[in-house]
Amino acid sequence: MSRKKKLQILVPVVMLLFIGAYAKHRLLDKKPISGTLSSKLMDETSGIAASSINPDVYYVHNDSGDTSRFFSINPEGKLKATIYFKGDKKAKLGVYDCEDIAVGPGPQKGKSFVYLGDIGDNRQDRKYITVYRFLENPLWSKDTTTRAVPVAVNLKYPDGPKDAEAMMIDPVEKLLYIVSKRGDTVAVYTSPLSYKANDTLTLTRRTKLFFAGFKGFKWITAGDISKDGQQILLKSYEKVYYWQRQPNEHIWDAMARKPKELPYTVEKQGEAIGFTPDGKGYYTTSEGVFSPIYYYDSPKK
Repeated sequence: MSRKKKLQILVPVVMLLFIGAYAKHRLLDKKPISGTLSSKLMDETSGIAASSINPDVYYVHNDSGDTSRFFSINPEGKLKATIYFKGDKKAKLGVYDCEDIAVGPGPQKGKSFVYLGDIGDNRQDRKYITVYRFLENPLWSKDTTTRAVPVAVNLKYPDGPKDAEAMMIDPVEKLLYIVSKRGDTVAVYTSPLSYKANDTLTLTRRTKLFFAGFKGFKWITAGDISKDGQQILLKSYEKVYYWQRQPNEHIWDAMARKPKELPYTVEKQGEAIGFTPDGKGYYTTSEGVFSPIYYYDSPKK
């Protein structure tokens, strides 16, 4: 066969392969983007959690470098409310390094609370970390700027300071969970939700977890527990891990089992994950201005 004929056959084949690959990328490999963080105020997003009283409202916040505040958004990323609060007067900006946010029960029966974790500690030298608790407000679904009064609790690790970016609320046993970030293994800690303002409590170490991978990439950056307490998520910079809780099982015992790895589009600096209110899906987003918000189905739909 002549070179000309070979080219006449080869060129259309290559073009068909290219078109097929492009179509697969656009249609089959389409990223599950639900929206984009719409405001430049949300430039270092490090946590996301679904409201329990405001439909289609999620709470997000920035990490170190921001003042004492958090935001409410809709699933498309539109900024709704900006909520300011008075934090630690020793901190220049009111907070040090808020790294995760969660929604769950609290001291008032039938009420829902937002928990904002000022738990980051890159140098691992903080004497204590702080979690701020806020009573959820229906006004946070509106386009508004407001102030809220938190109840703060200071927490110490039983085995020395740790850097952490994952904080979760177990609504079944009414426990606050913190999972450390760094190291070949990470540790799981808990504290009761029944505390008084400005208490200083020592966390209880429950178990340790090992995740395969390279240091840095496998560090744990976020977590969430579904509102029924039956599903658990942890994420690193490159993977999402998932567990289903068995009857009468502690969350830390469930997490000691081998997790399932769920779909995840690796983000620029993904440090936020949160279930939908019904637990049928979860959202992730990243640090950076106008970061996309990704939606995925949960295994338990």
